[in-house]
Amino acid sequence: MARLYHVPLSPFCRKVRLSLAEKRIECELIEERYWEKDPDFLRRNPAAKVPVLRIDNRTMSESAAICEWLEEVYPEPPLMPRDPDQRLEVRRLVAWFDDKFHSEVTSKLLYERVNKKIMKKGYPDSTNVKAGAAAIKFHLDYMAWLLDHRRWLAGDRMTLADFAAAAHLSCLDYISDVDWGRKEQVKDWYAKIKSRPAFRSILADQVPGFPPPAHYADLDF
Repeated sequence: MARLYHVPLSPFCRKVRLSLAEKRIECELIEERYWEKDPDFLRRNPAAKVPVLRIDNRTMSESAAICEWLEEVYPEPPLMPRDPDQRLEVRRLVAWFDDKFHSEVTSKLLYERVNKKIMKKGYPDSTNVKAGAAAIKFHLDYMAWLLDHRRWLAGDRMTLADFAAAAHLSCLDYISDVDWGRKEQVKDWYAKIKSRPAFRSILADQVPGFPPPAHYADLDF
C-alpha cells in the first residue's frame, strides 16, 4: 500500500490524493506537522514540505513530480493527454494554479486564516486577506473564460489541470472563501469534479477548530 504524508488543507497534497484515488491506488494517509521539522520526516524530505509519497520502495516529494511519476507508471486512467500541445496546456495550467493562484490567493486566504493559527504564528494579516479576496475574482473569471471554450479547463477531457484547480478551490471552499455565484460555469465544473469518487475522502476531511460550511460536502451545493 502507498503511504502519503500530508496535511488535509494542503492543495498540493490534495492534488496528489486526487491523482492516487482516480487511478485507484490504495493509499494510507498520514498527517504530518511538517512545520515542526521532526527528524524522521526530515529524513524523508530534507526540504520539510508535504506531500511525501512512499510507494514501491520509493520516497518521493514535490507534488508536480509525484503526479508526473504516477502518470508514467500508472497510465490508466490518463490524466495527461497524448498530444504534446495538449500536454503543454495541462502543464501550463497546473503551474498557473500551483504558482500564480497559490501566490495570489491560497497563500493569502487559507494560510492567513488557518495555517497561522495551527502553526501558532499569530493572527491573520488583513491586508493579505483583502488582497486574496480581490485576486480570486480574476481567477474565477479566467476559469469561466476557459470553460466557455472547453468542456474542461485544458480541453475536452478531465486532466491533471482540473485536479490542480479543484485542489486549491476545495481548500478555499472549506473556509467559505469561494463565491460560487460569481460564475455559473465554474460552479457547474466544480459540481462535476467533486461528484467523482476520487473526491470522497477530500470531502470527508475535518480540521479541528475549523468546521466546514454545510455546502462543503454537498454534491448539489
